[in-house]
Amino acid sequence: MKLLPFVTRKPFVAVLLLEGVIHSGGRMRTTGLSDSSMAPIIEKAFGKGKPSAVAIKINSPGGSPVQSSLIAARIRRLAESKGIPVYAFVEDLAASGGYWLAAAADEIYVDANSIVGSIGVIHSSFGFHDLLKRSGIERRVHTAGKDKSILDPFLPEDPEHVTRLREIQDQMHNEFISHVRSRRKDHLNGDDLFTGRFWVGRAAVELGLANDVGHLIPKMQEIYGDKVRFKHYGKRRHVFGSIGTGIVQAALDHIEDRFMMSRYGL
Repeated sequence: MKLLPFVTRKPFVAVLLLEGVIHSGGRMRTTGLSDSSMAPIIEKAFGKGKPSAVAIKINSPGGSPVQSSLIAARIRRLAESKGIPVYAFVEDLAASGGYWLAAAADEIYVDANSIVGSIGVIHSSFGFHDLLKRSGIERRVHTAGKDKSILDPFLPEDPEHVTRLREIQDQMHNEFISHVRSRRKDHLNGDDLFTGRFWVGRAAVELGLANDVGHLIPKMQEIYGDKVRFKHYGKRRHVFGSIGTGIVQAALDHIEDRFMMSRYGL
């Protein structure tokens, strides 16, 4: 029973933090994003207290295309089923899969110095077959299925395997492009948006990758009034993340994060 049914509730915005590398790792990871780890947090952001909007703070260099797609799809399902608008606010970086997440929003805002874009798919590895040969080491691989050892870094690169990899990458790239086009529609303005290039804030706005330069609190106050309230939702660090094997895992996570961010000069 409501004691004061005539009192108007102040609007509030659920603020969802999406930060770090997007990966398919398990619960041992101390940083980053995956659909399984973010699902309950995203559900709460959309479900608790009937928010006027969900504002997503994004700071991600990307990662797994599958997890990017799953997280973005979850956001869209909840937004559409509950009729809640979604605004994305890019901090340092929304590149590759990070931009996939941003494109799930109805509107995207960036800082003038944010890095945005990198709409593409990448695969990187090393080749060790010459090193093994010089060291007198023989690599022995036995497979059932001629393509089972595709892209083995200890074997010479096979042109057929490279062609197959590029076919897979093209399929993923086309899915990425389709997602961006469907979400940004008439905003897009440029010929090289899908080449893997990335841009800084205002250039991203000019190309239609973002709506405008703007920051979360003032933009939400502009839309919902100065008295709008904010509730924050994000991943919590595990209590034992700094004990035992957690130290090693945290160090590895940090190295991966720094490597991914360094590709964009951050």
